[in-house]
Amino acid sequence: MLLFVGLGNPGAKYSRNRHNIGFMALDRIASDHGFGTWRSKFKGLVSEGRLASERILLLKPGTYMNLSGQSVAAAARFFQLEPDEIVVFHDEIDLAPGKCRYKEGGGHAGHNGLRSLHSQIGGDYRRVRLGVGHPGDRDRVSSYVLHDFAKADSDWLEPVLRGVSDGAPNLAAGESGSFMNAVALRVSPPRTSKTKTVAEGSVATPVSEPDTLSANEGSKRFR
Repeated sequence: MLLFVGLGNPGAKYSRNRHNIGFMALDRIASDHGFGTWRSKFKGLVSEGRLASERILLLKPGTYMNLSGQSVAAAARFFQLEPDEIVVFHDEIDLAPGKCRYKEGGGHAGHNGLRSLHSQIGGDYRRVRLGVGHPGDRDRVSSYVLHDFAKADSDWLEPVLRGVSDGAPNLAAGESGSFMNAVALRVSPPRTSKTKTVAEGSVATPVSEPDTLSANEGSKRFR
């Protein structure tokens, strides 16, 4: 069994916030893969289903972001899960909008949700980092992540969420490379024959962009 955790804040007023992209990812997975009805448990909302051959529990903590670890720890204790059997989907301001990266272990880099998880279960869980961009000023980070996505953000947000859902079975099977490929196919689909390619029949590689933003790169985020 694996535990997929989406980070966010509960309540309708926060539902479209940048900070809630983890909740959005789990909602898409649940919808696309026929998971069960969401129900209250472990200080949050849970939904059960299967991906590949794995039983998966989706968890959206009902605590606020800075107490997310309480909900995750309760579920982990109940199912006797090790940290590496937990995958956390969360917003990442040090990645440009539309970027997605998979990571195993590491620090919390000032993210209050991850900080809470570290305090409850340690730092050896797996993460799917979903880029939302940086406001350019450390003092504006809190208001930025607690603000709704702009309408124009749908151009990259929907493909990312669809790609995460497409690749979820690969993630469950431990195939992180295939998971990332599934996301890439949604975010940067193969170009048509009208697009210049390196050679006939080959797929052109999109122009690369920096993965991280230069503004306050690597700084603590205090959110």
